[in-house]
Amino acid sequence: MASDTSAGICQDVAVVILNWNGRAFLQKFLPSVLAYSDGAQVIVADNASTDDSVAFLGREFPQVQLVQNSSNLGFCEGYNQALATVQATSLGRFRYYVLLNSDVEVTAGWLRPQRELLERNPRIAACQPKICQYEENPKRRQAFEYAGAGGGYLDRLGYPFCRGRLFDTLEPDAHQYDDARPVAWATGACMLVRARVWHELGGLEPAFFAHMEEIDLCWRLWNAGFEVWYYGGAMVYHVGGGTLHKSNPRKTYLNFRNGLALVFMNTPAGELASVLPTRIILDWVAAARLLMQGSLADFQAIARAHWHFFLKLAYWRKRRRTHPPRLRTAQRPGVYQGSLVWAYFGQGKHRFTDLPQRQLT
Repeated sequence: MASDTSAGICQDVAVVILNWNGRAFLQKFLPSVLAYSDGAQVIVADNASTDDSVAFLGREFPQVQLVQNSSNLGFCEGYNQALATVQATSLGRFRYYVLLNSDVEVTAGWLRPQRELLERNPRIAACQPKICQYEENPKRRQAFEYAGAGGGYLDRLGYPFCRGRLFDTLEPDAHQYDDARPVAWATGACMLVRARVWHELGGLEPAFFAHMEEIDLCWRLWNAGFEVWYYGGAMVYHVGGGTLHKSNPRKTYLNFRNGLALVFMNTPAGELASVLPTRIILDWVAAARLLMQGSLADFQAIARAHWHFFLKLAYWRKRRRTHPPRLRTAQRPGVYQGSLVWAYFGQGKHRFTDLPQRQLT
């Protein structure tokens, strides 16, 4: 695999890959990261893997820096601890971090233009590239990927979606989202973020463990006066579901619990009184639908998610006070002012371009 010709331009970037028992992904995708990262320091943060990931890295990729967490801390606290270690050991050398999943294949030119975008505009604190679905056969890599697609959006109730992905409907990539624009959130599968701002805001919400954490971080970035962007001129391919398959009840639990916490912590007070009860009702509609489809485990996961959200309500209140919401829904880019649930299930709008553009900020 040939490397980029612009080696060295990204020496102030640390590409940090969080790993837990992901030896196969590291073997498959690390070569592309090393070849196409323009001189960035590639770091693997290991979450106490029980496979031979650490030995494999030392043997096959000695140029990769290794950070070892003491236990499996999950995605959020795993990254928080790893980047604190990187900051301490690098003496502040890195101005940017990339949070990169181990199941991502990067392509030539994926990193440099994103860094240049942030260099040109100091208000931009985070950015993601275009993310398409990884397939073994390159000719079949035609669809956007669930986790980030063409940039992250929210509806007025805080339900996340993407350009190129509404709920489980994925659009083919026909270069319709090759632009650069502000979005509500950038995916944690491949996110470039300013190191200084990351540490100032405290990184990812540790209580989330995994899922929705990047949306919470980006929402806080907007509230703190920064911007989050999508850059469609760079592309990566993501396998997705590398840690928890989307049909896993644990994933259902985390998505629904964290979804409520996300809305509670970040929605302005004047909107929360209507948004949160509506979210709760719609969550139970979704739970009933899953039960009727025979998915008892997912129904139970949603019930546990709501129970545990209310059990931790004092904690969520404390976090809300720490990062007070500042922007109303209409003030944040990347927000659909309608209901995505109604648009998708009630009106049959399954593509981003089907949504009324006048209701998108």
